[in-house]
Formats: sequence, structure tokens, C-alpha cells
Amino acid sequence: MSLDTDHFLDIDDLSAAELERVLDRAAALKWGEEDESDLLADRTMGMLFEKPSTRTRISFETGMTRLGGHAVFLGPDDIQLGHGEPLKDTSRAVSRYVDVVMARMFEHGDIEELAAYSSVPVVNGLTDDAHPCQTLADLLTVREAFGPLDDGVSVAWVGDGNNVGQSFVVGAALTGLDLTVCTPPGYGMGDDVLDRAEALGGAPTVVDDPERAVADADVVYTDVWVSMGQEDRREEKLAAFEGYQVNEELLAGTDAKLMHCLPAHRGEEVTDEVLESDRALVWDQAENRLHAQNGLLVELLGS
Repeated sequence: MSLDTDHFLDIDDLSAAELERVLDRAAALKWGEEDESDLLADRTMGMLFEKPSTRTRISFETGMTRLGGHAVFLGPDDIQLGHGEPLKDTSRAVSRYVDVVMARMFEHGDIEELAAYSSVPVVNGLTDDAHPCQTLADLLTVREAFGPLDDGVSVAWVGDGNNVGQSFVVGAALTGLDLTVCTPPGYGMGDDVLDRAEALGGAPTVVDDPERAVADADVVYTDVWVSMGQEDRREEKLAAFEGYQVNEELLAGTDAKLMHCLPAHRGEEVTDEVLESDRALVWDQAENRLHAQNGLLVELLGS
């Protein structure tokens, strides 16, 4: 049964029930409860990369192989998205060759344009505004570690209100996860994101005190302070985020686990000590990109 959406551009393109179904399918595939070897036999994914990535490329390419399909990588040197050819023309041509497109781009409006002109599903592998595939992996990881997401599980986001955080806020609202967002003033989640979460019935608690945020958290989630493309703001952001590092001092007295979508800037948003400790769920989280995306692809394309 396919999902009731043509594309997956942000996490709330899925309903709460569909999101649960994707996570259930991902878990079944991960633990061998379902034979995945031919679920997408003879299907091809076109992978369009404007932004480079380690985990996104490997997880999607490996995932399609495990599902019996094939992935074609097109990087910045292979295809000039929006340069030399309009995006709408690229989309209409590429979607004649493949069964699904995964795109990792800078501008969210660009992936929306790709989707508008594509005759096959488009999956957002990351834009500056959203990272819904990461949210799928995050929610799968929390569910594995703590059980049902709406059963009092508490997560604290500590750091920048970036694309990963914004998708996670909406995903938490969809699943009933108890979320606290802790960012420095001026670096929080977008008002539109908080409004979407509110409309879904679960706006997060917003604070600016890291100690308050993590006090009762089951999981503390952080990400880089200086995202790709923000290198010219590095000194400004490092100064603004002083005191927001996830370290043993901050987590002292808690049993909180750590999540981080990677890559981590050790010594900035998180210390090496915490990342290498028993608190870290980050490696399960990284693995779950593959399983969560496979669950999405099978549900999106139909098995």
C-alpha cells in the first residue's frame, strides 16, 4: 500500500498514521521480519547531489541495492542543477528515466520545484530548511531505545535551530514526543515550524537554559552550530553558543542518552568524552538512516 502523498519533502507530508507505518516497516526490515531483497526489484533511484554527504549517499545507495533496486549518483560535477538548464526541465527529463528521485540541495524552494515538475516521487535528502529523512531515523532510534514515542518519552534539543532541528520539531509533534527546544536567543526554530507543530497538537517547550532543558530528558539531541554554507558566520556562532555544549558537566545527574545526526564537531557542540560514552545512541542513529529510508521507499513506491 503506497502513501497518500506524491513526494516526501518534509516530515509532515506524512500523516501521523503514515509516519507510524513507515517506522513499523523500517523496524521490520531492520530486524529481518520481512524479506527486503526484492521489494523494489528493477526500480531505479536518481540521486541528485548539490550538497555533498557521506551518510546520505551510502545509506540510499546501499538501501536500494538491499531492496533489489539500483541507484544512480549525480553529483555537482555531473549535473548543474538550475545552471545551464532550468530545474523544471531537469526534473521532467530525469523522472522519465527513474522510478524515484532523491535530491540533496541548498534551497528548499528548488526541491519544491523539482517535485512540481517530476512525474515520479521526489524525496528530500536535505535542504537548508528541512531534513525529514534524518527525522525518520531519529524517531526510529528513540522508539527502539524507549518504546512508544507518545508514552512520556522526553527529548531535549540543545543547540542551533537548523534544518535537522526544524524537521525534528514537526516529527515530534506528529508522534506525541515530549520535546524541549533550547537555543540561544536569535537562533531558534522558525515561527512557521513552531506554528506547524502547534497545529499538529504538539508545539515544543522553548527555553534558553541548557541545564533546565536537560534536567528531565531521556535524550539530549544536538547538532553542529555552524552548518554547511555558514562558514563565514563561524566566529559569530561560536560566541553565541557559548554554554550550549553538551558535555559531562551539563549531563551530570541525568541518565540522558545522546543523539547527534553527524558529522560532529568534537569540542564544539559536543565533547569527545560524551560522544564516546555509553550515553551515545549516535551509531544506532546513523545506521537507522538506511532502515528508515528503506521503510519510506517501500511505502512510498508500494511493494
